[in-house]
Amino acid sequence: MNDTELNRLIAQWLDGRIDERDSQSLQQQLRDSPHARRLFQQYTTLDAELREIASGGTSSNLSHKFSPTDERAVRTATSEVAASRSAGWMQWAIALSLLMVVGGTAYWIGKSGSTQQPIATVATTSDPPAEGTISGYATLRRVADLNWADNAKSYREGDVLPAGILQFDTGVAEIDFFCGATLVVEGPAKMDLESDWSVRMLAGRMRANVPPAARGFVVKAADSEIIDLGTEFALEVGPENARVEVIDGEIKLQGGKHDGNHLTTGQHRTLAGGDAASDSFQSLSTLSDVRRRHQQQQRERFQQWESYAKQLASDERLIAYYPIADLANDRVIPNQAASGSSFHGSIVGAVSHTDGRIGTESAGLEFSRPGSRVRTRIDGEFQAFTFLCWARIDSLAHVYNALFMADGYENGEPHWQIDNDGRLMFSVMVDDSAEVIHYSRVEDAVVRDAGRHRVYRTEPIWDLSKTGRWMQFAAVYDPASKRVRQYVDGVIVSEHEIPNDLLVRKLHIGPSEIGNWGQPFRKTPSFAVRNLNGAIDELAIYNAALTTQEIQTLYENGKP
Repeated sequence: MNDTELNRLIAQWLDGRIDERDSQSLQQQLRDSPHARRLFQQYTTLDAELREIASGGTSSNLSHKFSPTDERAVRTATSEVAASRSAGWMQWAIALSLLMVVGGTAYWIGKSGSTQQPIATVATTSDPPAEGTISGYATLRRVADLNWADNAKSYREGDVLPAGILQFDTGVAEIDFFCGATLVVEGPAKMDLESDWSVRMLAGRMRANVPPAARGFVVKAADSEIIDLGTEFALEVGPENARVEVIDGEIKLQGGKHDGNHLTTGQHRTLAGGDAASDSFQSLSTLSDVRRRHQQQQRERFQQWESYAKQLASDERLIAYYPIADLANDRVIPNQAASGSSFHGSIVGAVSHTDGRIGTESAGLEFSRPGSRVRTRIDGEFQAFTFLCWARIDSLAHVYNALFMADGYENGEPHWQIDNDGRLMFSVMVDDSAEVIHYSRVEDAVVRDAGRHRVYRTEPIWDLSKTGRWMQFAAVYDPASKRVRQYVDGVIVSEHEIPNDLLVRKLHIGPSEIGNWGQPFRKTPSFAVRNLNGAIDELAIYNAALTTQEIQTLYENGKP
């Protein structure tokens, strides 16, 4: 097929005037010809940009849609598309003029070697992907009975700690600096993280363990710097005095009244104020003390959660409830809701058992291998959906990363997943018989979509700094109010109105999967790779639209 005929078909398709015969001919060309697909991509992109400009909108991307070498294609596409428009010709003319001005200006600025910043830059396939970065100097490894100070930023175990103030009123924290030093800090405490190798202690008691790789680690207190030369020392900073003692090894004091002093095992100095009691460090927590208190706290927290989970299972609105955190090491995931054993889940593939969100007391399921999943079948017709789970994300390795997915994605069935930008995605199929052809920016190709539906996305809710953190996700599909709401850790992060033409009142689930989507009814051996690179340790599905208050209560009673 020559370009003239192909342009005509694309223009008719864009204008909605294409008949069945020409539609089949166009689809055949798109399947068979890379050239046809490229033209289709260019023209549909141009059409969208022209529509936006003609409607009064703006576009920041026009300058790199077509290069000057594409001018012939631009003119051809524009003439074909414009010819199919019987109304609004003046807006289209203005839009095209703006396109040529923006595109031409970008081109000539680049060609003339101007020192001005180019309007747009085009990445080539040889450009390496941007490397992910996060900011911080240490990690919060373990806590026991910790209560953060009012108005202070709070952190969870495993979080990266950035530069700045860390303050808590009670409890004890174990902090690992990236240089290798470990601090055990007792509250009330206030400290300022300055770098991988330096921290200023403003208040509190601490024990520093510094291995050879971290030799030279500095703790600042009063007007002195304590430089550790290996291996362990203790420090207390109070309102009126500051005191340091070497437990094992050697330190050097720099600045202050003891400038230049070297202290070895058993020696101590008062850095500010009067002398403190010589035995003031005997009760200071050790690493073993922190671990013991931490384990006891986890046991108590898990018992509280178990009691609450039993109450939760009696909620008559539950379709299915999988408290995986209370799971024995087998291949069946019991449904604890009143709907019973018919909705049990079955472990398939290399699903790994791991610690749950309440540590070693609880259990979770990891889906890090492509074939790993939990399969279930949930029959029935429902009036609303609330999906809620606790999940730990280690990475978003795939374009789409599954939480809960209906197999066939037929009318009224849900898909719940996270894209590789960290956005939660929830959708319900509206019309599985519809054939929707469109250009996918994700796949960089013209694709035939799986029926008519709308994906409701949040803003990014996950990044590398949250790697390994247990989070509660919730999605509410409420036909009665025509709203879709999504939550993270009990806080609403997005709310969308459901358009009338996309509203589904009769909801279904059917055969489905937790943590993956393998499309078991596919016609080829290939399947989408959407396994969640992480773990899930609790999943609840309601035949109801839970309120924001109910979701917040579930979070408070379920958090680690």
